Amino acid sequence: MSSAPRVEELVMPAANLGPENPLPSLVVPQPANKPDVLPDNPDPDLAYVGWGCDTPLLPYRLQDGYDRERRPRAFRAIVLENEHLRATFLPELGGRLWSLVARATERELLFRNPVFQPADLAARNAWFSGGVEWNCSIAHHTPLTCEPLFAALVEAPDGRQIVRLYEWDRIRGTLYQLDAWLPADSPVLFVGVRYINPHDHEIPAYWWSNIAVPETAQTRVLVPADEAYSHAYSGGMDVHAIHDRTYPAREPHATDYFYRLPAGAQPWVAALEADGQGLFQTSTPRLKGRKLFVWGQGPGGQRWQEFLSVAGQAYIEIQAGLARTQGACLPMPARATWHWVEAYGLLQADPAVIHGDDWVAARTLAAENVAAVINPEQLAAAEARFVAGWDQVPTEHVNLGRGWGRLEIQRRARADEPALAPPGLPFPVESLTDQQQPWLDLLSAGRLPARDPRSRPGAWLVQKPWRELLRAAVADDANDHWLAWLHLGVMAYAVGDEAGAREAWRTSSARAANPVATRCLAQLDLRAGDKEAALAGLVEACRQAPDWPRLAVETGRALLAEGRAETFTDLWATVWTETVREQGRMKLLAARAALALGNLDQCEALLHGLVVPDMREGEVSLTDLWYQLWEQRVAQREGLEVDDALRARVRREYPPPADLDFRMHVPADEAAS
Repeated sequence: MSSAPRVEELVMPAANLGPENPLPSLVVPQPANKPDVLPDNPDPDLAYVGWGCDTPLLPYRLQDGYDRERRPRAFRAIVLENEHLRATFLPELGGRLWSLVARATERELLFRNPVFQPADLAARNAWFSGGVEWNCSIAHHTPLTCEPLFAALVEAPDGRQIVRLYEWDRIRGTLYQLDAWLPADSPVLFVGVRYINPHDHEIPAYWWSNIAVPETAQTRVLVPADEAYSHAYSGGMDVHAIHDRTYPAREPHATDYFYRLPAGAQPWVAALEADGQGLFQTSTPRLKGRKLFVWGQGPGGQRWQEFLSVAGQAYIEIQAGLARTQGACLPMPARATWHWVEAYGLLQADPAVIHGDDWVAARTLAAENVAAVINPEQLAAAEARFVAGWDQVPTEHVNLGRGWGRLEIQRRARADEPALAPPGLPFPVESLTDQQQPWLDLLSAGRLPARDPRSRPGAWLVQKPWRELLRAAVADDANDHWLAWLHLGVMAYAVGDEAGAREAWRTSSARAANPVATRCLAQLDLRAGDKEAALAGLVEACRQAPDWPRLAVETGRALLAEGRAETFTDLWATVWTETVREQGRMKLLAARAALALGNLDQCEALLHGLVVPDMREGEVSLTDLWYQLWEQRVAQREGLEVDDALRARVRREYPPPADLDFRMHVPADEAAS
């Protein structure tokens, strides 16, 4: 059997994603650690580690307004099904492949999270676990992981029924397309990927397909490799033999393993259970990287998995990418199109061999069984079919992405520039919303509508053509207002022109006092080392917008970093609204301020049962504060100085509650105590 794709509702408990942060992100990501390269086995891929990974997030806004109050929510789902498999995609959540079921036994091959719960693990903050995530454009998680993609149904020239997912990335200005199809008798789901650089210049290119699968005590990860680069979230990277590191449940800490697959072999990765069965993924050669991520068996790893889901839902990720590691982009030539096909399905192998002591025998058997399901020649044929049909025009859209691609199409048309997208990737005018309207007004009428200076400024654009349009527009008195100059400052900052940004933000403030320009100027002062001016500016921004939670968080962090706990408590008492004070992150800052002022009981009361929805991956602020609190308590009780000996004792005798412990790497002496 094989049915046409169908659209359904998938209902699950879901947190509220909340509003986007109105403040422009002024943080530049830092390049990844570079692995050591063995002199006798150099890896040319590693030349690109760190390259292209320091890309600013603009024009995207942070998605950090989510909560942890889960309520039933219906998500749009697109289902492909044949006699072997049933695949479910969620186009409203980055096109995530949410479920892949082996129909003979109704076995779920992926980790299907029973809830939607964002946490701070991605470039834009919000990220959620489960399924297969398609990571494109910038290093690590796609900026579109919690965004809707365009989803369309397509009938290919050869009769294939295709689910097409696609978008235009606003950072690189690239397009990407996923065509998923499931032939009637196929044991695998095919996903064809087209990645387009429409520019006349080289760009850093990035892609990783992150595949969440269940973790049990007997899960073994198999790949056609004998070595891997490891990153244990506690320092740099090392090279390891992997035969004794293939059971994720035996890993004590969170770790990445980037496998060194041999050139020329069919790339694949599998996660098999005690019965020798589980999910495998393979691809055509361009997608040559393979990786394993484990949370580890430490308290922090266990807490993170529960925090992202519910108790008892352990998972790992097996991943496939363009480069050897996720700390690298690859140079993509001007006007290039890269493409490949991935295949997902059930792998079955003799469990005695798969779980035997002979690693080479285990991976060899798995490789043979992968090739028996789908071999390189069949993958190449699938890729040829994908290429032949990728420009087929969709018959129906079942989900709309954001309107930015359509806005870019209209800008290019007005500027008489080449078309943005091929015919198979239409961006309907219906995708335009209020977010794009001010920019449509600028494009069509040469004006950017003003708004109340205490209101949120709307979405950012940073492309050079928009900067030129806006600079021309402010020559007209009707456009010479605070909002236009605020946007010009963000545009200048995005291209590294801090002097131009400062001038524009000063002009914005002169036209009308507004919290965003005040805050941006304060951040420039902080970066320049003028801490007094920076803190004064942040405090003033909070007085201008006392009900903006993320501005309060940013200000509170800066104040406490400079030892200004008194100023923090004054703002807490007299400026910030109750809505702001009720934020989990703000309560954490208040607990830090209380400790700094010697109010130990208040600090402990704030820490008790504290939930911080936007805990950052790798963040240890809760456990650090817990230990600092008990160092002070013990020191006061026993009349001691806080020294290294007391700190070590506190770590032995006062372990943090499990709900506060998010540490991804626990020192050996603490883990043993």
